[in-house]
Amino acid sequence: MSAVLASGGGLTAGDRSIITAINTGASSLSFVGSTFIVLCYCLFKELRKFSFKLVFYLALSDMLCSFFLIVGDPSKGFICYAQGYTTHFFCVASFLWTTTIAFTLHRTVVKHKTDVEDLEAMFHLYVWGTSLVVTVIRSFGNNHSHLGPWCWTQTGLKGKAVHFLTFYAPLWGAILYNGFTYFQVIRMLRNARRMAVGMSDRVDQFDNRAELKVLNRWGYYPLILIGSWAFGTINRIHDFIEPGHKIFWLSALDVGTAALMGLFNSIAYGFNSSVRRAIHERLELFLPERLYRWLPSNFRLKNHHLIMHQQQQQRSEMVSLKTEEQQ
Repeated sequence: MSAVLASGGGLTAGDRSIITAINTGASSLSFVGSTFIVLCYCLFKELRKFSFKLVFYLALSDMLCSFFLIVGDPSKGFICYAQGYTTHFFCVASFLWTTTIAFTLHRTVVKHKTDVEDLEAMFHLYVWGTSLVVTVIRSFGNNHSHLGPWCWTQTGLKGKAVHFLTFYAPLWGAILYNGFTYFQVIRMLRNARRMAVGMSDRVDQFDNRAELKVLNRWGYYPLILIGSWAFGTINRIHDFIEPGHKIFWLSALDVGTAALMGLFNSIAYGFNSSVRRAIHERLELFLPERLYRWLPSNFRLKNHHLIMHQQQQQRSEMVSLKTEEQQ
């Protein structure tokens, strides 16, 4: 994630140590969150549907990006380049995978296409290929040097321009695409729901609440990337205008919010009702009854409620888009 780490020059040693701690703490949280989603996909066979497979690739990219950020780089040689480029590669891959999820949802719900699984190879070519290309192009005009525990990138005007074009340009392109796509999906589903309500005298209230909750959650997805990279974008623009002056609080927010992207993604995309249901079922199987009774009653009731309304939930979750005949 060299886009984040480029903000270290001009700061005092104390400032850099604080930013180092922020990066390590935030990256550790993202690593734990994304690793949890990866493990859930590997352990629970019922989650291995195409839509959740895309979430798995997203979590895997976040996990590797966070891992290399935590490890850092104590040298000035080849490992310095490797650390800088691997974080850049997997971070770009992360936000590109969010566009494949948005594309899949749009193609299924709005276009009513049933061929999304056939596009998996194209998704891999698009994500990994684009990430590789922008990572290689990013090397032009850059001069890597070592600062603290990371491989920092000291660049001139040309290097900064290349950096912006190979990271922030595709990032905000992904944000705009996701926002437009989810707007179309939400608008169509809301219109369909209004028509269903108008044609029916009885509407299942639980199903309505579940659908509204999922619709609102989809609307938050583009905000994850905005929240993660808004401060980083502002910091880059400020660096263009005043290259010799670094703002500590802006650099700290830049590093902290960007390093938390993996945690935000794992919560929003991964920890849905299907994952909670799978965990709950394993607890019922392997947790002794006397211990299960000690769990909070609201936990048991909520999960029981989820199981009783499994079909309604599946119509609303992305993970069921394929198994429910893509609506």
